[in-house]
Amino acid sequence: MAKQNRNIIFTTIAIEAETDKLIEKLCKRYSLKKGEIVKLAFLYLDKAHLNPADAPESVKSELAKINRRQDDIIRFIRKYEEDQLNPMIRTSHSIAVKFDASVKEQKELIISEINISRELQDNVLKKISETFNQHAGVINNQAKQINDLSKTIKSSLQKQEQNNSKLLKLISLYSDLATCGVMDGKRKENLKAEINDLISE
Repeated sequence: MAKQNRNIIFTTIAIEAETDKLIEKLCKRYSLKKGEIVKLAFLYLDKAHLNPADAPESVKSELAKINRRQDDIIRFIRKYEEDQLNPMIRTSHSIAVKFDASVKEQKELIISEINISRELQDNVLKKISETFNQHAGVINNQAKQINDLSKTIKSSLQKQEQNNSKLLKLISLYSDLATCGVMDGKRKENLKAEINDLISE
């Protein structure tokens, strides 16, 4: 018997009562309609490439197969570790150890060079400082000598000016004395006394 509804063609198949009970049981378990469960069952058989005529294997045999596969995978992983990973790890460790030793050696060498350079720099700076101190001492001594000499010259110039002033005054007094006449006796005495005072200074 065929029915057509919305362009979908439905067909019927004959099943025995025992199979019908099994389908109803599965429908209740998974909340599906009979048509849906039959469709999904056939899709599963098609996708899984299962032959429904073959007897299903026992759970123990399936678990044994899974265990054998797991053992095969574990053996493969261990062999891969032994053949590939462990040598790579040992090589990497050896390289890391050598690299650390090289870095440590380079670090010690750099620190040694820095210390030597710093010591040389300190010695140079010390010598420069000593030289500058010596030059500063010489310059200060020369400046003091120049200052003393300047004071001496200034003092000499002041004395020279005083002597020149005295000399001019003496000349002026002697000139006045020379021009005094016979009647200027008192003025002569005063001029002589002033001349004597000026000389005695």
